[in-house]
Amino acid sequence: MASGKVCVLAAVCALVILTTLISSTDSASCCLRYTRRPLPCKRLLGYSIQTINTSCDINAIIFHLQGRFVCADPSMQWTQRAMKCLDEMERRKNQIIEEQIHGNSTSA
Repeated sequence: MASGKVCVLAAVCALVILTTLISSTDSASCCLRYTRRPLPCKRLLGYSIQTINTSCDINAIIFHLQGRFVCADPSMQWTQRAMKCLDEMERRKNQIIEEQIHGNSTSA
């Protein structure tokens, strides 16, 4: 019974985080320049991709940190490494949730 509650709680938390990130990136303005400093993966919460369009003049990766956004050059090696790190963290999180869901469905 407790593991079912943990699974539901994890799913709700993931949904809240995803909703928050999506809504917060909608209000972010376009990047006009890139940061010069590499950011450590452990400080990053997520990222979104900005492409050149009528309102944005440069391609950029917008890293989400607590309370702010940082624009990075997508061609820089550190930017690509940070994106891979975040993708791997997301993959692991989803794998854990998936294992909890399948583990709970077989025991019920």
